[in-house]
Amino acid sequence: MTLSCSTDTTPARPGALPRDRDFRRLRTADTVSQAGTAVTVLALPLVAIGALDATPFQAGLLVMSEYLGFLLLGLPAGAWVDRARRRRVMVAGDLGRAALLASIPVASALDVLSLPQLYAVAFGMSVCTVFFDVAAQSHLPQLVDETRLVEANVKLEASRTLTQAAGPGAGGVLVGALTAPLAVAVDAVSYLASAFLLTRVRRPDPAPPVSTTRPGLRAEIAEGLRFLFGHPTLRALTLTSAISNLCGTIGAAMLLVLLAGDLGLSPFLCGLVFTAEAVGGFLGSLLTTRVAARLGQGRAMCLSVLTSGVLWLLALPFYRSDWRFALAVALQGLGWTAFMTFKITSVSLRQQLCPPPLLGRMTATFRFVVWGSMPIGALLGGALGEHFGARMALWVGALGELLAVVPLLLATGRAGSRSGPLPRC
Repeated sequence: MTLSCSTDTTPARPGALPRDRDFRRLRTADTVSQAGTAVTVLALPLVAIGALDATPFQAGLLVMSEYLGFLLLGLPAGAWVDRARRRRVMVAGDLGRAALLASIPVASALDVLSLPQLYAVAFGMSVCTVFFDVAAQSHLPQLVDETRLVEANVKLEASRTLTQAAGPGAGGVLVGALTAPLAVAVDAVSYLASAFLLTRVRRPDPAPPVSTTRPGLRAEIAEGLRFLFGHPTLRALTLTSAISNLCGTIGAAMLLVLLAGDLGLSPFLCGLVFTAEAVGGFLGSLLTTRVAARLGQGRAMCLSVLTSGVLWLLALPFYRSDWRFALAVALQGLGWTAFMTFKITSVSLRQQLCPPPLLGRMTATFRFVVWGSMPIGALLGGALGEHFGARMALWVGALGELLAVVPLLLATGRAGSRSGPLPRC
């Protein structure tokens, strides 16, 4: 049976990406959602630290809750997404996150807001994000031709970092003017807008083929695990990302404790750190294609991870409540400029190396390992901050980040002796 043009499910043709309406709608939906999220990245911890007087360990528990869904549901989420219409999963994830965030200003207005509610909201957000992100990365190759995947990921990342550049600064202003709970309401509205835009994508959202021989959920999860860890390149990307996220979250869990708690900086100045990260990430996303083409994917990713780790380490001594804060912010932003080459190139490589029927499971397995390390890092960061101080936790995390390049170096060294996707570093 032939299909009419109105039901064409082929991805956009090479060269057609800038004019593809469906990709533009997907990009806009993601951008709107990310803009609101950039506000909540600052506002939610400030609710805990400021309004509820959270200790460093309690602040670490909040960050842990924000990623716990990836650890608990990361593996089955991929198998479930591979059985569902992926765009519908994304819309449901947006609506769920909007409802969860809306509960915070309501509880604050009723004077019943508590840390357990923040933990529950953060955990619920992480569950919705698990399904949304797995579905989004699996859905993109349905909209975009394989030859344009890198370009599509660059455009998505550029939009995210551009909106995130303004988001934390705006979040600082909103927190100062409206209080943190009301600033969270801005993010709830952004998720509603994102869900609406996703429903405007016209290319069909095909149901996965029904198979009478489909293996059980456990077998599908095992298949995703075998594929990811059986592939040398994907295994190296996974281990590098996991180490980076584990150690990065040790410090990230205590960053606002240091800035808002120990140093007493205003919400606006706290937001500048996240703004610098986003601006640096945006600049890095613009340079990614050129850097990878000039150096080769393997060398570019190795240098990306190593350089970013060194820059983040150099920033730490300058986090003070004087002129040195500006230097720390600049170094933090440059670290993200360097790191974006690894982040974007690794996403495109995973999408290119994985067969379409396994994309959901591969993505979920990857995120289970990589994002599942983050609640562990947050818990470690909270414990270190509680007993040794927030700054010591940041030092431990930054030093650990330097180890993230090791799996990538080993893999590119092996690949350099044969043809493969990663040339020698």
